[in-house]
This record gives sequence, structure tokens and C-alpha cells, in this order.
Amino acid sequence: MAARSIASLTVSFGLVSIPVKLFSATEASRAISFNLLHKTCGSRLKQQYFCVKEEVPVAREEMVKGYEFSKDQYVVFTPEELKAMEEAGTHMAEITEFVPLDSVDPVYFDKAYYLAPDKGGAKPYALLARALQESGRCALGRWAARGKQYIVMIRAVEEGLVMQQLLYAGEVRSIKEIEIPQTEVKPAELKLAQQLIEAQAVEKFDPSSYTDEVATRIEAAIQKKVEGQEITMAEAPEQGAQVIDLMDALRASLEKKPAKRAPAAQPAQPAKPARKASGKK
Repeated sequence: MAARSIASLTVSFGLVSIPVKLFSATEASRAISFNLLHKTCGSRLKQQYFCVKEEVPVAREEMVKGYEFSKDQYVVFTPEELKAMEEAGTHMAEITEFVPLDSVDPVYFDKAYYLAPDKGGAKPYALLARALQESGRCALGRWAARGKQYIVMIRAVEEGLVMQQLLYAGEVRSIKEIEIPQTEVKPAELKLAQQLIEAQAVEKFDPSSYTDEVATRIEAAIQKKVEGQEITMAEAPEQGAQVIDLMDALRASLEKKPAKRAPAAQPAQPAKPARKASGKK
């Protein structure tokens, strides 16, 4: 399936403007997540906020945001006051400087986005990508979105561009805060360590050579349960339209027709965990 653009913006450097489309470079949906259920009946739990003083649940319309400036002392902000302090989105990533690519420590890396040329932007896009690639530099600038202002780094990757959000200096701790004792390294030890590094050295990083074995085990266990083992059913509410999830539908199907099981010699391959799908009964 082709990737979908999540936003449009303009990258500018000097008097050159490049209209681009923004694509998420990572897939958070691939992460495995679990819902909290009531142990006795298997129903989904609903989160509630409680007042620690009155010990009563508080509805969202009764909530305000406050900043704790001293122990148990808060200053309160209205939604209008918070909105007024937000950064207005400009749909513009303005490049302010170019630095050597290896001068940006990866510890500052945050979320990454792919950039693709928008209408009329193919030529300047290709020009910037080629210039960055041959110079060994990356572009640094600012981007305002979602009420915040971000530092961004734009770098060339193969034939395209990646825009990487960077953390601010105050968001990254210094390694000097960690106590590292001074230890003598003998020349013979250093030589052996370097030989070991060279013996296991490769030309470049290949992410496909690494797999998430824990996620694979979890997916396989989930699939076994979806196929009929230890399935928890939530009772339908008495009022309103009944909403069932995929696990309900699977159990109803199993009651009509026994599920086919793979031969013991050829176990079924782990499938992607079933996602919830809702519909009216």
C-alpha cells in the first residue's frame, strides 16, 4: 500500500523554496499493545480520574490544568491562556545553517519524517538532496507544528530527504553527570580489542538482519489464543446497540464449525495479532 502524506510544508534555504509532502518514517501501529480487562468477567476497563481530597470521580468538564511550582501548590491556566502561548503553525521549515553530518550526535535524534517533492518542487528538491549528499553536510532549521517549535535536521538518504526532529540541549543529559572511573588501558589489550572489532566489522548497517524476537513470540502466543485457547468474552451491555469485537466473532464461528488445526509436524506460522473490529449485532 502506498504511503499517505500526513502534511504539506515548504522547505526554504536562501531564496529557494521547496514545496514538499511529509510522510511518517516509522510505524507506531506495528507495536503490540494490550488492553486492561476485568479479571472476573473479561470486560474492558474504563479509566477514571479521582480527586485525592474528596475521593470522588471527576468529569473532564470539571478539570483544569495547573503547574506545581512548590509542593502541593499550583498555578492554574485556562485553555485560552495555554492556547495563546502555543506556537502558530507556519507550514514552513526554514533552514538556518549547514553543518557536517557527523557533527550531530544521534543522542539528539527524535522523530523522523520522509520528505517528497510536492507539485512544482521536483527540481529544487533534487538539487538540495544532491548538494547535501556530495557536501557531507546536513541542514539545520526550525519547524512549527501542533503548537510547538522544533529543531529539525534535513539530510540526504539515497535519492531522497529525511527531516529529523531534534531534541533541545536542555532535553539531553550530559554524560558528565554519570560517574565513569578513570581506568588504564594497556596497549596489548587495546590491540586485541581493535582486532576483535575488525573481525566483526561490516561495511554498513543492515536493519533487516535484526528481528524483534520478543514481538514474534508475543504474536505467536496471541494467535494461539485467538484460535480458541483461553479466549475471554465480555458480556454485551443491556442498553444501546451491542458492539462485538473480533474475538466475539471468532468464538461464534467456532461454535458453528470446528476450527481447523495445522498438523503437528508443520506448525502454523505466527500471524499478526488480530485487531479489534466493531460492528452492530
